[in-house]
Amino acid sequence: MTSRRRRIRQIVRAGAVAAVVSGVPSTAHALLTGGDLLAATRAAGTILPGRRDRPGVAAGLVAHVLVAAGWTGVLAAAGCRGGARGAVAGLAIAALDLRVASRAFPAVQALPRAPQLADHLVFGAVIGTLLDRPHRTDQGTTSTTSPGCKEL
Repeated sequence: MTSRRRRIRQIVRAGAVAAVVSGVPSTAHALLTGGDLLAATRAAGTILPGRRDRPGVAAGLVAHVLVAAGWTGVLAAAGCRGGARGAVAGLAIAALDLRVASRAFPAVQALPRAPQLADHLVFGAVIGTLLDRPHRTDQGTTSTTSPGCKEL
């Protein structure tokens, strides 16, 4: 497998893991406060075209996957490496996502802010951490690259 293919697989894997675990803070908050466990998922569904006033779990899952994939690509292209840098990037994404979404989508605006910020922070930290991990080479060894350096 080529180095480029391995890198793409690493990015896809990081995005998938981050998309799943990034909902832990808002889920925990809902459990602790007796809130609706699926409120954030349904609210995310309203960002899809034609669904602004029609929240739904299936639409929310689709929206979440699309948004997570997009931000994963942005962070990977920007060379986001390391949990701390990823967490900062996640907070920057939250500032943009939540500001834009809150203005345009009432279901998103109705969500408690702190858990949503924490979700974004976790997303970025996981992406940064997983993109920073060495990957296996064809020779069975591991390869790492420094931020800003290309693989040879």
